[in-house]
Amino acid sequence: MREKYFFNDEQNFWMNVPSNDMIAIKNLKEEYGISDEMLTYSLDKNERARVEYDNLEEALLLVTNVPHQQKTENHYETSPVAFILKNDGLFTFTTEHTEYAVRLVHSLLEREPTISVYSLLFRTLFLISDSFFPLIEEVNSERQRLNVRLREKTTNKNLLALSDLEVGLVYLVTGTKQNVVLLEQMKALAVYRKLTEKEKEQLDDALIEAKQAVEMTNLASQILDQLSGTYNNLLNNNLNDTMKFLTVWSLILTVPTIVTGFFGMNLQLPFTHSVFGWGIALIISLVLSIWMLVALWRRIR
Repeated sequence: MREKYFFNDEQNFWMNVPSNDMIAIKNLKEEYGISDEMLTYSLDKNERARVEYDNLEEALLLVTNVPHQQKTENHYETSPVAFILKNDGLFTFTTEHTEYAVRLVHSLLEREPTISVYSLLFRTLFLISDSFFPLIEEVNSERQRLNVRLREKTTNKNLLALSDLEVGLVYLVTGTKQNVVLLEQMKALAVYRKLTEKEKEQLDDALIEAKQAVEMTNLASQILDQLSGTYNNLLNNNLNDTMKFLTVWSLILTVPTIVTGFFGMNLQLPFTHSVFGWGIALIISLVLSIWMLVALWRRIR
């Protein structure tokens, strides 16, 4: 359900509209003249981060990536949140995964009821970038715990948990990078020249915070990739060692088969009629097996 909040001495207002409230969205078009194109971008759950400014309508559309606060299939994901500035008003479009962004706006308005509409937008973007940091720290802590468990025993369960961390970091890395791009594009729009010095400074602060989020997610991703590659190499080495062991023993076991096969033929062979013939065949097999084991060991080493 949409609600309208006035601030800045009632010069501006903020309205949050749930993306599934089609009646409220239809009213937005009729009451405030928001174009179908901007509404389509705002409601697209797969929309990438972007920023557009319509000079004729004097409307600004900004879509940013917001991380989920709860895990989906054992990893974190991101979803787009749309902001539209028009007619001295700020409109936000949220889903069940991103509605906590509403609390961020509420907290800003409670602390600074005289804030301007652009300052509210940039301060909200700053807090959204901040929301990535606890998730990155949680991923790093989980990676350290998994590393300890994997050193003890490399199990499929632990490897799948490591894979879940990698999937989650892909979302976080992509989301933070796109957020930086849209903030940089903001400076190239015509509306940037209309901002006050304070608002420009707040935009720079939001950009710096977004870049820091990119650096942290990139670092966490690189470390996780290195860790994953290391354990893949260890598994390959273990497999190679197992194959070497099986190959050596399969070759050694062929020696007794060959020796006993010769003595099993209906031919005149040494020690065939001896009482100790079986023992002599056993000794021959043992000597040849030891010789082959030593030769293979030197070859492998």
